[in-house]
Amino acid sequence: MDNKKKIEQEIIIKTSPHEIYEVFMDSKKHSKLTEGKAKVSREIGGTFSIYEGDINGKNIELIQDKKIVQKWRSEGNNWPKGYYSTITIVLEPIDDGTLIKFTHFNIPEGDCDSLKEGWDNYYWEPLKDMFEK
Repeated sequence: MDNKKKIEQEIIIKTSPHEIYEVFMDSKKHSKLTEGKAKVSREIGGTFSIYEGDINGKNIELIQDKKIVQKWRSEGNNWPKGYYSTITIVLEPIDDGTLIKFTHFNIPEGDCDSLKEGWDNYYWEPLKDMFEK
């Protein structure tokens, strides 16, 4: 696995950084967004489990309403046991709402395209639907 991949995305959501932070860090709101069971710790060093445990990890850095950094893994086939990637979500207030600067790096070879599509389909589009209707 020498060939680690990275995803970088920027998304604008018409709501406050606080609302987006809460969707990621509140178990009930996260479950509603993803339509799957989510359990999310709000503590640095705390763990999370989403999509009935198919995705799990640990909080590395949390700055209320500004930044989320997590060790992140999928239980998918391309993920070696115990292997973690890292996601960073930076929330910047803008006139129209919030600019999300998203980075996901150290993705196992072969999972980058499906993860990129997954972030769009399971997070960014539902977030837009949640706040822009």
